[in-house]
Amino acid sequence: MVTRILTLGGHDFSSRPPDRAVSELMLRLATERAGGRPRICILPTASGDTSEQIGRFYAAFGERPCEPSDLSLFRLGRQPMALRDHLLAQDLIYVGGGSLVNLLAVWEAHELSAILSIAWKQGIVLAGQSAGAMCWFEAGITKSSGRPEVEAGLGLLGGSLCVHYNNEPERRAAYLDAVAGGMPGGYGLDDYAGLLWEGIGPPSAITARRGARAYKVSSSETGVVESPLPARFLPAPAPAALREDIAEFRRIKSMRKRAGWLG
Repeated sequence: MVTRILTLGGHDFSSRPPDRAVSELMLRLATERAGGRPRICILPTASGDTSEQIGRFYAAFGERPCEPSDLSLFRLGRQPMALRDHLLAQDLIYVGGGSLVNLLAVWEAHELSAILSIAWKQGIVLAGQSAGAMCWFEAGITKSSGRPEVEAGLGLLGGSLCVHYNNEPERRAAYLDAVAGGMPGGYGLDDYAGLLWEGIGPPSAITARRGARAYKVSSSETGVVESPLPARFLPAPAPAALREDIAEFRRIKSMRKRAGWLG
């Protein structure tokens, strides 16, 4: 069984082309795992389960061929849910951005770390951006307290990760200092750049926006080395309304051709 984790430096669930490209990739990964109509669940814990983040997630996937859901740990009193049963029934679990420190603390209280580890070993795709990407590594650079600092993750992936790499220079600088000081090396991800881990091999880099890059970061005798990784560009699918217009145009064209209106 192939294990998969998709880590993203940053993105949103908007109608912009790079965001549509990221959502399309997640849908494809989930569909490949399901073999049919996949189940996709968002864990918006890091943001405090904000309605805005959840709403954007449903806007992105609500009309697509999948079954979206959200697991809101801050709302369990009003919306009880069997956490283990729900998560292990998914094909892709997506973790949103926010505070890495708060994310891990709340997960620990609900024993979600152990459940997510089981999900990963069972082949359920894990994905996330920002804090939702760093949580899978041994360590990351968080700004949960306002300043960038090292925070330990779950350790499903070896090494470390720094997100918003060229978008937040102070975070990148803190990461390079930490690696120079002995923290395990790893990767830097710009917004709209990502890494797809499949099985035990090295990850493949992807980018949904021109100029967004992924970097391998390692320590050497001469200092810290940042090596840009070759990345596959993700084309954006047509917006839903445009897809419907195209389908209708093709349907009418086919009818006219059958009727002999077109040569």
